[in-house]
Amino acid sequence: MPNELPYERMLQECLRGALRLVNAGLPRNQKLLCDLLREEHPHIVCSDGSTHFFKRKELEYLASMISIDEQKALLLPTIIELGENQAEAAVICQGDIEEKVTSKILNMPVTCDQGRIRIYKPQLALLRKMLKTTTQYVFSPKIMA
Repeated sequence: MPNELPYERMLQECLRGALRLVNAGLPRNQKLLCDLLREEHPHIVCSDGSTHFFKRKELEYLASMISIDEQKALLLPTIIELGENQAEAAVICQGDIEEKVTSKILNMPVTCDQGRIRIYKPQLALLRKMLKTTTQYVFSPKIMA
């Protein structure tokens, strides 16, 4: 067993480095939907210095599903966590609004558990089809239980 510890540590360091590269395009900060709607060219700056633009049509679609107060609380892009289990993913849920929006888009009830809404591959495909620019992936080594 002692021989496995250095290998495990090295493996974790490599994985952290690889994940840092894969996740380089994540936003530095999220923006409120209401603020993005006011921008001429709605965008965020990513960790790697690139600019990610939102499609106005998607922003308006989201706005049509929720109240003005909820638009003042919904942070975008919505982050979708992909882990080791290729069959499922998780929408990072900061409050009831993500749950409401996800439920409406998938046309089914969803539940936020420990800050995540578990979705499966067909649901992920539908969510991304509807919200291509307002969602982003984060790759995580976590096994989603």
